[in-house]
Amino acid sequence: MSLNTPPIIRAAQSSRYWINENLLRINLDGRIYNIAKSIKTVIDVYVDARKKEFIEFMGYCEEISRIRKEEPQKVVDFIKNLLRDDVDARIFEIVSYAILKEYYSDQKIYWGWEQDDLTEENLILYKTGKTNANDGGIDFVMKPLGRFFQVTETIDSSKYFLDIDKVQKYPITFVVKTDLPVEQIRIKVKEQAQARYLVKSVVALYMKSIEEIINITKLMELFEEVLSKGGSTAIIGEIVVQSRFEFDLNEES
Repeated sequence: MSLNTPPIIRAAQSSRYWINENLLRINLDGRIYNIAKSIKTVIDVYVDARKKEFIEFMGYCEEISRIRKEEPQKVVDFIKNLLRDDVDARIFEIVSYAILKEYYSDQKIYWGWEQDDLTEENLILYKTGKTNANDGGIDFVMKPLGRFFQVTETIDSSKYFLDIDKVQKYPITFVVKTDLPVEQIRIKVKEQAQARYLVKSVVALYMKSIEEIINITKLMELFEEVLSKGGSTAIIGEIVVQSRFEFDLNEES
């Protein structure tokens, strides 16, 4: 159905938005009801519940940060508990980033324009914005290698291929919130793609663009490796920093 009225009204100068209430009027037995306020109430309750949940999460993060020296195993158990397939997607992305950033931080590459004049540089992983922002971007970017990382909850070839198309089939590493084995994930993605695309060469081109798949099991292995080098403190610190940014919490909050 085509509507002549825009669903969202936007004031460009003030950057404010309004939902068009005319689209939230329902006709029930000949009587018109405006459900806008009811919908707003539901949204407000949901936001408050989520905010409370994440503030409690932040509080626990900071408690763990304070006691990390006295009870190091509690820190380890806390982080491992966040690497589950049923954990909130935003928290999973933040924890994944914290682990990967610390894991790659002590790895070095040597590059330069002349063979006898090389630059030594550590790998640095950058988080490009907030989680679930629907901004069409890539989640993590690695410098100086230029690797792209995308975090996802699904094993849906259309989602993977859409991300690959965003960067014109530039290789992407997918961090997947699942315990399924990596090879099984690849097989599932390929089977879905073959059912959707009849041309095998097209499927092969997309599959080639999947540089690496990191599942929960692999993340746990990387975390254990970071632990062996005493990196749990850095991971907790990064989780706190990214959570404050994600949930717009300042120090006073």
